Amino acid sequence: MLGLVGDEWTMLVMQQALLGATRYGQFQTRLPISSSVLTRRLGALTDDGVLRRHRYQERPPRDEYRATARGRGLWPVLLSIWDWERHWVPEHRESLPTMRHLTCGADFSPVLTCGACGDQTAPGEVTATWGPSGGWSRSLPPVATRRRSVDDRRDSPAGQYPQTMSVLGNRWAFAILVATFTGTSRFSEFQRLLAAPPGSIADRLQTFRDNGILTTEGPHYRLTAKGAAFLPVLVTALAWAQRSFPDAEGPAVNLVHTGCGGSFSPVLRCDQCGDRLAGATVAVVDPLVADSSA
Repeated sequence: MLGLVGDEWTMLVMQQALLGATRYGQFQTRLPISSSVLTRRLGALTDDGVLRRHRYQERPPRDEYRATARGRGLWPVLLSIWDWERHWVPEHRESLPTMRHLTCGADFSPVLTCGACGDQTAPGEVTATWGPSGGWSRSLPPVATRRRSVDDRRDSPAGQYPQTMSVLGNRWAFAILVATFTGTSRFSEFQRLLAAPPGSIADRLQTFRDNGILTTEGPHYRLTAKGAAFLPVLVTALAWAQRSFPDAEGPAVNLVHTGCGGSFSPVLRCDQCGDRLAGATVAVVDPLVADSSA
């Protein structure tokens, strides 16, 4: 999961795929991406079963890339990232677009709820324990993302998800934030649990403090309101990972909703009408169209 969602170009390509882009030229038109980077991302997403290549023309040969069920299942993660960045991260070069719920016609924000009881769920109301295939050593990949080429670095997407990538783009950062949500607060505890180099832990903790995700109270690192609001991203990404890449031994992580005592499955609902959101009922509002209609 970290290898996929921890790469900003991958997330942007999937964002456009879920908004209807299928052909190479459409991705190039919608994204400031070089041909070499786009070709590599489309190939990797196809190899990982997130996109499926379909030949639509033989002479000359032309392929399109359609989201698979695994790829379509990413929409709650993308929606949660969009909502968190829109509310908590001011330093975007351009304002993030508004999302509209087509069922009720209202502009909305997603609300995290428990799939078992339907109640809205806040940080502190979800507990996590390792499952049969879990554990810090097993659940952290040797490298969080694929090795970036010179083209990747030169053609950086310039921070479309700047602070989200500070969490998802680094394996130690993701682990530290997960550990914080489960009660870890001291530097020595992070080092003992993760077996990470002290310099890596110190660097990530400082980044989180600089970004306002964590604050310090004496020797303890605590989630801020901004950090706590990242919960929907974590649980939707985890749910997608365990659904898309199941292990024969069982889940890596077991989540429980303390409110009802049931197994926690994240469900996003519209804050305006209360209905359960689905990828097909969420649309981007074109600001130019919105301005002209006003």
